[in-house]
Amino acid sequence: MSVRLISGATAVMTGTPDTNQLVEGEDFYREGPYIVFTEKYLKKRGYCCESGCRHCPYGFRRKENDQALPR
Repeated sequence: MSVRLISGATAVMTGTPDTNQLVEGEDFYREGPYIVFTEKYLKKRGYCCESGCRHCPYGFRRKENDQALPR
């Protein structure tokens, strides 16, 4: 699942119905060039992606020497 930004206020998860639009400030926020998902959104999504999300509600924590996957 990927996120496509639409205007400055919303993002859309591509491949999903339009009813699943993300709201900036509620489902995610921006930190520099990154989109950071909120705990609320990650719970709503319903599963852990094991990417080491900052607000992971499932308790997954990346090991200190692990690095994020390159994009």
